[in-house]
Amino acid sequence: MEQVGAACAALRLGQRCAVITDGNVAPLYSKIICASLEKAGFSTSLIVVPAGEKSKAIRTVERCYHQLAEQRLERKSFVVALGGGVVGDLAGFVAATYLRGIPFVQVPTTLLAQVDSSVGGKVGVNLPAGKNLVGAFHQPRLVLCDLDSLASLPDREYRAGLAEVIKYGIIYDAPFFKQLERSIGALNSRDGRVLAKVIARCCEIKADVVSQDETESGLRAILNFGHTIGHGLEAISKYGKYLHGEAISIGMVAAADLSRRSMSLGEQDRNRIERILAQAGLPTRVQLKATEESRLLRAMQLDKKVSEGVIRFVLARRIGSVECGCNVDLQSIPGVLKSGNTGKETTPFV
Repeated sequence: MEQVGAACAALRLGQRCAVITDGNVAPLYSKIICASLEKAGFSTSLIVVPAGEKSKAIRTVERCYHQLAEQRLERKSFVVALGGGVVGDLAGFVAATYLRGIPFVQVPTTLLAQVDSSVGGKVGVNLPAGKNLVGAFHQPRLVLCDLDSLASLPDREYRAGLAEVIKYGIIYDAPFFKQLERSIGALNSRDGRVLAKVIARCCEIKADVVSQDETESGLRAILNFGHTIGHGLEAISKYGKYLHGEAISIGMVAAADLSRRSMSLGEQDRNRIERILAQAGLPTRVQLKATEESRLLRAMQLDKKVSEGVIRFVLARRIGSVECGCNVDLQSIPGVLKSGNTGKETTPFV
């Protein structure tokens, strides 16, 4: 992280910047980042928001706007997003909209952010009705991943990142999925050499997909495998019960079951998907009450992937190959959320 200042100086950005981070990350890394930026000649201010998904909201964005105005940031000034996916999405949206758009830099400190949300330029905030319903496409000028920051992650946060790692194998790279199956023990123990290779491959896949479809008009939609249901679970739990990766894990197993029923995904591949997610310590199923099932379906109707009132799913033909824009019987979703063949206990939603 000591390299952030020099890296930003090489980009010839404006002299003023704001570091946006959260209450968990600030005590760990904000002094290092700010010192690096100031050493490189930047005038730096620090904005600390509460940790957690509930901060990814319009009210937090407004508070950031006020602080940027007080610090007199200009159009050549820039924002540094220091933290996980919530901070990256929030800070990126602030940068995309303040003064009609100023540059920003991503310094992701979680596994999930390093392999997914910091790459690709999708930024945004949540509404009570659904996740990421307000947002923009705003590419970062720089993404700096420091693997040492992963050592400070709580186990639950780290495991949540593994869900997105596994997703890349499912949607794009069958040999990579096999590699993950072989190395899941090393990943669970945070083996640095294995992590470096895995994170690099995830970033390559994401960059390849985004470079072909930056604004999600086609191919990029494959990145949403498991997210339609996952985002719905996050929304109806008011962004408090599940971490993003945990909800996506449940969503991917449900999507795999839907793929087995309506696509060509074989039983063996479906089981491999659930097995590796369970081995990563992630939830794979959930039991919903009837009222919760109804709320989930309503939340999914507000998903960004809805077209002409129809929910479009990303489903798998086989591991390494998926198809976008698939229709499914919505009444089958509660059943696939609690079905499975691994023998793992179905967990209640509340």
